[in-house]
Amino acid sequence: MNLGKRVVGWLIVIVGLLIPGMVATICWAPFLASKRLRSLFSRLPPFDSMGLTYVVVAITASLPYVLSLVGVTVTAGENAIWGPPILGVILLLTIFYIVGIPLLGVFGLPRAGIDWDPTGYGISTWALLTAGAVWYAMIFAVPFTILGLVLSSPGGW
Repeated sequence: MNLGKRVVGWLIVIVGLLIPGMVATICWAPFLASKRLRSLFSRLPPFDSMGLTYVVVAITASLPYVLSLVGVTVTAGENAIWGPPILGVILLLTIFYIVGIPLLGVFGLPRAGIDWDPTGYGISTWALLTAGAVWYAMIFAVPFTILGLVLSSPGGW
């Protein structure tokens, strides 16, 4: 295989991994209207820029969903039924995001030295983080669940 084909192949893989995250970045952007969430992304590493950190975090957070879909298709095999494994992985990831993101934001980050909530991590912070986690998870869970249901149907794939 020549170098040109390898480069094109890698570019397709990179774009395939980044596009879902870029869509999620745009769809989740209304949450940046919250001063607390802007404060969170301003204080998170790796950058001093709220916007750049937001984009990197949002794209990185999409990778478990995208890579799990790739993992199911690779491990299931050519003649396998892909729907149930997709549904199972998406369910687990969605629960993890909805429970884990608020816990990480309220307990993990302050313990790691990232004190981001000027209001003191009260119930409204929990509600904001939970709503944000649900919204972000649904950006992936809804289309992947539809895909899993279609692939589970008798005339599926």
